[in-house]
Amino acid sequence: MPLNHILVVYLVQLLVMILPSFGIAKLFEKAGVPKWKAYIPFYNTWEMLHLAHRPKHWVFWQAIPVVGWFITPGIFIEFVKLYGRFSLGDHFLAALLAPFYFPWLGYAPGVKFLGYERIKLHKKSGWREWLDAAVFAVVAAVLIRTFVFEAYAIPSGSMEKTLLVNDYLFVSKFSYGPRIPNTPLSVPFVHNYMPGSQLKSYSELIKLPYIRWFAAPVNRGDVVVFNVPAGDTVINAKGFQSERLYYDVKRAAAQGDPDSRYILSHPDEYPLAIHPVDKSDNYVKRCTAVAGDTLEIRSGDVYINGKKQQSPPGMQMSYLVRTSGQFLDEDIMKTEYGVNMSDVGQVTVTGPNTYQMLLTAEAAQKMKDNGLAKEISLLIDKPGDTKYASSYSMLFPNDDLHQWTLDDYGPIWIPKKGATLPLSRENYPIYERSIRVYEHNDFEMRNGKFYLNGREANSYTFKMDYYWMMGDNRHGSQDSRFWGFVPEDRIVGKPVLIWFSWDHAPRWNRLFKTIN
Repeated sequence: MPLNHILVVYLVQLLVMILPSFGIAKLFEKAGVPKWKAYIPFYNTWEMLHLAHRPKHWVFWQAIPVVGWFITPGIFIEFVKLYGRFSLGDHFLAALLAPFYFPWLGYAPGVKFLGYERIKLHKKSGWREWLDAAVFAVVAAVLIRTFVFEAYAIPSGSMEKTLLVNDYLFVSKFSYGPRIPNTPLSVPFVHNYMPGSQLKSYSELIKLPYIRWFAAPVNRGDVVVFNVPAGDTVINAKGFQSERLYYDVKRAAAQGDPDSRYILSHPDEYPLAIHPVDKSDNYVKRCTAVAGDTLEIRSGDVYINGKKQQSPPGMQMSYLVRTSGQFLDEDIMKTEYGVNMSDVGQVTVTGPNTYQMLLTAEAAQKMKDNGLAKEISLLIDKPGDTKYASSYSMLFPNDDLHQWTLDDYGPIWIPKKGATLPLSRENYPIYERSIRVYEHNDFEMRNGKFYLNGREANSYTFKMDYYWMMGDNRHGSQDSRFWGFVPEDRIVGKPVLIWFSWDHAPRWNRLFKTIN
């Protein structure tokens, strides 16, 4: 862990212990303890534990990064009991609003130090025992969810056949190093909105910089959960969010789309929401290229640094299938070829005995070999024939200079931490957002010249590693081809296990399946 990360963690811990010191000093005075001890971090909580007859080793637990943030409020609660404060409200204030609560308590008339012998006579009611146990369980679960693993559900078919809709995953936070929340003040177990509402589930009163402990790089070929970079600003309405991104609507409006123009001109119906990094919606994709790689897609095949890459297992593409007119049994199509005939996202009738189907290469070959398909051909999105993108400007970098399609894309260099990029008119639209938004610079091009934080520049050195993410369902995935690079600070974790799967009934063959 870098030294600056450790310093930030301990700075937060010191603030938790120092900010209430003014009130703690007055309470120490009432207990006969010298006031100056209240202003020394760790020593002040040692004295609290001594007065409360609680284990002194709690102080050492305070020194563990992040764990100490939760131990200290527990010590505060034990301390206020010495002054006859046993109510749930008092304990809540001592734990979460200590800088305000302790001065009020210290100077409140009638508040006296009772001592350990008096408070040990107090017995909790049954409901308080249950409540305290529940609070402990919630805190433990939040720590596990934040730093160890998190459950995640697959909402779309962008990773089929590797991951299916309604696969439920365990995502390891340790694979790439646990990330400290940018917004620690949030409702437990809720991502960015309160369930069933458009109210945000977090507060930005406290915002922490990007910190990742025991960081490890993402490897090429990994399946990764990450905060979608284009999800920092979204339309907070049903059918939008990460389903239909704000930036896509904005570009469509600029091209004259009347529906998109209406959406942007009616913020009362389609309000915007701006999310911090850790509260943007989560996506799951496969890492196709890592920092420093040069990626190119030629006729659907991926090349990294000029070398053709092996396709992921179960990767799907769109095929044109022409049959002899035989009946296509739904059960056979699903079990033998992995095609759901009732899903228009997988099968579209394009003519007599002619279908457009999403198939794996193995399923396509099987159809050809056994005679089910009279003719079968891979549909490739070629320049001048954009079947899957409405225009070049809807694909990253969203300009008319780079005439790329889903299947003929690049070459494009993936930014690497410490690498210096010469700036040019051609690469400005590719790297502008990374330099300006993700790395927090004032960056623009004026009259053919580049200005970085107010000064003319001809190159830029990147501060983070970046990754290129693509779905295994190559013609049905909203991925880096549409919104570009994924910065390292957006990486959440690595899916490691499918713990449950559902499609009208449990998919028993997918339970406890590892993810490759």
